[in-house]
Amino acid sequence: MAVDLTELIEELALVDHHVHGATAHDLTRREFEGLITESDRPVPAWMTTFDSQAGHAILRHCAPVLGLDPHPSPEEYLARRARLGADEVNRRLLQASGVRHYLVETGYRGEEILGPAGMAEVSGVPVDEIVRLETVAEQVAATGCGAGAFAARFAETLWERTRTARGVKTIVAYRHGLDFDPAPPSPTEVAEAAGRWLAGGAGRLADPVLLRHLIWTGLERGLPLQIHTGLGDPDVDLRRSDPLLLRGLIELAEPTGVPLMLLHCYPYQRHAGFLAQAYPNVYLDVGLGVTYTGARAEAVVAESLEPAPFAKLLFSSDAWGPAELHHIGAVLWRRAMARVLGAFVSQGEWSAGQAARVAAMVGAENARRVYALGQDG
Repeated sequence: MAVDLTELIEELALVDHHVHGATAHDLTRREFEGLITESDRPVPAWMTTFDSQAGHAILRHCAPVLGLDPHPSPEEYLARRARLGADEVNRRLLQASGVRHYLVETGYRGEEILGPAGMAEVSGVPVDEIVRLETVAEQVAATGCGAGAFAARFAETLWERTRTARGVKTIVAYRHGLDFDPAPPSPTEVAEAAGRWLAGGAGRLADPVLLRHLIWTGLERGLPLQIHTGLGDPDVDLRRSDPLLLRGLIELAEPTGVPLMLLHCYPYQRHAGFLAQAYPNVYLDVGLGVTYTGARAEAVVAESLEPAPFAKLLFSSDAWGPAELHHIGAVLWRRAMARVLGAFVSQGEWSAGQAARVAAMVGAENARRVYALGQDG
């Protein structure tokens, strides 16, 4: 049974419901090592980021896709990568991942990576867009806009930008923290906050009133709303990214029926699982937590399967940059799910059929339902 379950999970056509584009150009060793960590600081000269769970996973699982034996040295791996070139590396790793539909969030340094069309071309699978609320607001401000007109201009632009999108996303966890007043601000509050922001040059949007306004405008749009929680780069205060801080928003947003997609959640995956069980509008994934725990991802995946209803769990990689991250996000999730569910079956707690059904739900079916993707991916 365990062998059959492993094979089934290996063959699942995954939907990566939260991901970014792959890097389209060749990378130096320094650039590559800086992109396989969430740290935004230079890598110290006395260490290598290959000496990490993500780095070891790359050498184990990506090396064979590029024509090497597992576990080469970093020097051997990067030399092979350079010989193949970025286009071939991207093609091999994305296609070998078994992801058959990507939902690409385009709001972060989009000029440095492949967009939805580029990802579709290199992967050969359908790609849809997730639109970042804060990026749209900053683009509106950059075109010239009065404080009193900001709210209407943002709503109009958001509807236009999301005409073919599958969802929207907020990074309020980075810009302020999840401990914000969950109620929608009044029009007067929005205009006053917009005036302060615009008068200050309308740079990075961090005003909590405006961030709340973006979220509620996103809820009015009616598409699934992705919310970064938990692990991220040093720009996020991890103490203030606990998904439990969203309880007020979750309850106020519940009447809208809009799905709230809690991303990553690590190390708060159990907290997110409680929210998913308690509230019908809450979903979660453990995206980055899987990539950066590597050979220990089994523990993270197991905890995500504790309190949350299985119809509320999704797969994501949140990969940005090197296609290695897209690949190991899928590989590590498959291996962790096979081990966790296989143990349930071998212990007699679950049937093999139940395990296979849950793997399919989390790997693809839940995303297809929530984002209305159909069965074409």
